[in-house]
Amino acid sequence: MATIQDVAKLAGLSRTTVSRVINRHPYVTDEKKRLVMNAMEELNYVPNSSARRLRKQQTETIAVYVPRITNPFFSQMVEVMGNYASDRGYQLILCQTSYSRNQEINYLELLKTKQVDGLILTSIENEWSSIEPYMNYGPIMLCNEYNDQAQVPTVYLDQIEGGYIGTRHLIEQGHTQIAYCSGDNHASRVASDRYTGYKKALEEAGILTSEDWFLTNAYSIDDGKRVFNDIAKMNDRPTAVFTGSDEVAAGIWKEALNHKWDVPNDLAIIGFDDQPVADLIGLTTIRQPIKNMAQQAMEQMIDIIQHKLPSEKKEIKLDFELIKRRST
Repeated sequence: MATIQDVAKLAGLSRTTVSRVINRHPYVTDEKKRLVMNAMEELNYVPNSSARRLRKQQTETIAVYVPRITNPFFSQMVEVMGNYASDRGYQLILCQTSYSRNQEINYLELLKTKQVDGLILTSIENEWSSIEPYMNYGPIMLCNEYNDQAQVPTVYLDQIEGGYIGTRHLIEQGHTQIAYCSGDNHASRVASDRYTGYKKALEEAGILTSEDWFLTNAYSIDDGKRVFNDIAKMNDRPTAVFTGSDEVAAGIWKEALNHKWDVPNDLAIIGFDDQPVADLIGLTTIRQPIKNMAQQAMEQMIDIIQHKLPSEKKEIKLDFELIKRRST
């Protein structure tokens, strides 16, 4: 079995230089990298990654927490993060919390037991006071989710603006009876801020709303179908509905078609995220720059780990875009 000394001899370089190439040291010339890689290939030499990680006291692994991997928004985000991390020699552990506070805390133990170098939260189920103590064991950052108490790097969008943009569009289309549909409006800052934006747009236009038009616990296509049936049973029905998810919006639209309703004339629908399904069915939606958000978050996390930077509050705010299609 070939050793690192064999690689160095064949490449005509020092063992230290070979080690630097293997560990991706930034100050190695391309020619030396080429010589080392060719020697490794000829000798069929495979670096002992476990020993290398032990020496560096790093796992080269980052945990990413998502509430529901079947949500295309989060699966796309994780895919981008995974590709970006892999290109830089890191791997991901995907932790699905299923909106469970206990599950979230259980996964935080990964950082405490040094099984990961850092973790990225895309949603928060617990109060920040329950999460903060784990910062003593490694870096934590937020992506998509945000929290005023969290003194950590955060890549996010102003969800008040997102809720406002979508609702304002429906108002400009002539709607004054607008329902609001989301997941758990109390647990998530993202959801509650979108609702704030929705209310802001209505108040600016002098439009009143009904408590019956505030619909929650909607996360999936099936939930969207249920939401439509709730709307259909109302005596005083809304003429438009703002949803916090393209999945939910697609379910509402599907069930509306099953009941021979015309979209948007009987019910206008706006989604959120701009997933592929939105373009496929012609759904008006609020586009989030998922790829940019995921890359920025992973770049920040790897930089913190590699340079052993302190976990400090640093906000990177991105922008929404209204995508108009035939559902409104």
